[in-house]
Amino acid sequence: MLSRPTIFLFVFFVSILTPALAQTITKNSTGGNLGYIDPRIGNVGQLLEPTRPTVQLPNQMIRMAPIRASYLDDQISSFPLTIVSHRLGEAFSIKPSVQPVQADSWDQKLAYDHDLEIIRPWYYNTYLIDDEVTVEYVPGKKTGIFSFDFPKAGGKSILFGLYNNGEGSWQFNEGKEIVATETWAGDVRIYLYGVFNEKGKAGTLKGGKIQTDQNVSGANTRAWISFPDNKTGKIEFRYAISFVSAEQARKNFNNELQSTDLEALKKSGENAWSKVINQIRVEGGTEAQKRTFYTSLYRTYERMVDITEGNQYYSGFDKKIHQTTRPFYVDDWTWDTYLAHHPLRMILNPAQEEDMLESFVEMYRQSGWVPTFPVLFGDHACMNGFHSSIVFLDAYRKGLRKFDVAKAYEGMVKNANEATMLPWMNGPKCELDDFYLSKGYYPALGKNEKETVKLVTPFEKRQAVAVTLGGAYDDWAVGELAKDLGKTADHRTFSARGLNYKNLWNKEQNMFIPKNSKGEWIQIDPKFDGGMGGRDYYDENNGWTYKWQVQHDIPGLIGLIGGEKKFEEDLDQLYREGLGRSKYEFWAKFPDATGLVGQYSMGNEPSFHIPYLYNYTSPWKTQKQIRFLLDVWFKDNIFGIPGDEDGGGMTAFVVFSSMGFYPVTPGKPLYTIGSPVFEKVTIDLPNGKQFTMEAKNCSVVNKYIQSARLDGKPLDTPWFTHEQLNDGGKLELEMGPKPNKNWGAAIKN
Repeated sequence: MLSRPTIFLFVFFVSILTPALAQTITKNSTGGNLGYIDPRIGNVGQLLEPTRPTVQLPNQMIRMAPIRASYLDDQISSFPLTIVSHRLGEAFSIKPSVQPVQADSWDQKLAYDHDLEIIRPWYYNTYLIDDEVTVEYVPGKKTGIFSFDFPKAGGKSILFGLYNNGEGSWQFNEGKEIVATETWAGDVRIYLYGVFNEKGKAGTLKGGKIQTDQNVSGANTRAWISFPDNKTGKIEFRYAISFVSAEQARKNFNNELQSTDLEALKKSGENAWSKVINQIRVEGGTEAQKRTFYTSLYRTYERMVDITEGNQYYSGFDKKIHQTTRPFYVDDWTWDTYLAHHPLRMILNPAQEEDMLESFVEMYRQSGWVPTFPVLFGDHACMNGFHSSIVFLDAYRKGLRKFDVAKAYEGMVKNANEATMLPWMNGPKCELDDFYLSKGYYPALGKNEKETVKLVTPFEKRQAVAVTLGGAYDDWAVGELAKDLGKTADHRTFSARGLNYKNLWNKEQNMFIPKNSKGEWIQIDPKFDGGMGGRDYYDENNGWTYKWQVQHDIPGLIGLIGGEKKFEEDLDQLYREGLGRSKYEFWAKFPDATGLVGQYSMGNEPSFHIPYLYNYTSPWKTQKQIRFLLDVWFKDNIFGIPGDEDGGGMTAFVVFSSMGFYPVTPGKPLYTIGSPVFEKVTIDLPNGKQFTMEAKNCSVVNKYIQSARLDGKPLDTPWFTHEQLNDGGKLELEMGPKPNKNWGAAIKN
């Protein structure tokens, strides 16, 4: 029994908790593990993009997060009716106002209190502290409901606006219904249909003047509606979005909102999230580790998104409406997501992954190229590499076959042979690509040498080493799928190209170093040269990171470096090597290289697999580094993401690593073992089986594997297969406080 002083202290402690933390204390009161999710984690970025507290249903197109300068800002500019694409823009703004509507009303910001904001994946609530308005929001699949609880006395207006510079339109019908359009990304038409719970007096804003016209069209147009006093002061706006047509927006509304209300939609959303989040159950670990884990898992469902409306969808790849019998997905950045995001989905929902890959195939049919960054307007020319080829291979080798494999392979070959490899460019190859196909590496310019190829973008440059290494992995993937499909000649061709990475290995500098078109080494400092982000030669990171970008041929990389002992020594040095200059000087040139430990950058995707490379020499060092990196860089607070999270790209790494294994080489159906943070992990597999990981004596202290068993048999190598996982395997680890340096050290793969 608690003493009175103890009870008093407990009550006092709970009374001063912020609402977010109070929700964590009561986590089991709603949806099992859902209570561990905190969408605020990572909302303040290290240097670049933070996470956003996105409210949506898993992998659905309606997404909402309040628009503010940053999480630290105590003012909200507006609320979007949908986030059209991750970090690429919104459509249709909405905000309440208690003042008489004037031309500058849309510019006024809404002050709020962080501690009075409630954010769940399926529900949003905030109190606008100056205006005394409570805002609630619940998303559907293609719909949403906003509720504005105004003070009983005073003005009650809703203001609508556009986020984009293109043409838009607003039309009110009988003071209760609104129909609107907004043009996004130049040529994508987005349609809105909405209904208010009460009738109001509506108007528009055009040319900076308030009008009582019920419809308006053009650029920068806005609309408003004011409501008389009512009994409750609560105004509800129910709406639907369509990328197909105005008529389809109405159909979406009727399909989802005709026979439901805010509370029912909220409960439905909670159930949808409970289904996916509770597919993985963990035991043990700290409360903070569970918060980090389940919040990371939630973020992996932000993308891709299903834009199918009924049996049709709009495709930005040919600007047409298509009929379909299966979901069509967009919004993916494969440079980020091929590493862990797609592999995670292949475990948790392979049928959905197959739909996404078939979407890739349809995009190829419609545009002539397999996409790399498919979004609503088409393929976003971004980053480098054709890593969708790696995803196709990875899926095929994990038994996912319900997509047009033959067509996918055709597109992979076309991309590899005919598309330009230049960063941030789409379309046919240029002279630099012909050089790569002929000589086996992308040629770089010398220091201060002027660019002569017009297709090269001034900021992104050639990224010659990064392109060569990424291209080698992509070509390897084409060759491996060719082998599996019995295409012997293609297998020989692309397997040889998969070794192109060797053409830029400089033995003297012990790094991948650029060459010019004459085959001469360019003398650089791989730690700091290459301009902003090292983009003349590398990409967002320096040579210390790109030294390890040979995921598809790790034994070959070990050979280049000089054998296992030298390989391990160089890995050690990666984490110990200094910047050689001040942090502000380094980050002024390499702002993406965040989450630094020595020269290792936890905050950027090319680094994800690197700590697992110790499994090829001394697995206990993988266990040491993974626990250290998770603990240092992935805290359960607003600073808890070390780099650009990219809608699940980085947090999928956290999900895998926290469970204790990771797919080092997508395209090889293997998982390598790290150091789990939980005593037990249970994954409910879609085939009705369960994969279980049990780590006996696991704790913050006991991070080292002493011994292992898989399905009851001793496991002496730090990996297992996807087949073993998918068959409902059981991995048992005995954990201890000091390393067993003999376990797993015999790996030779």
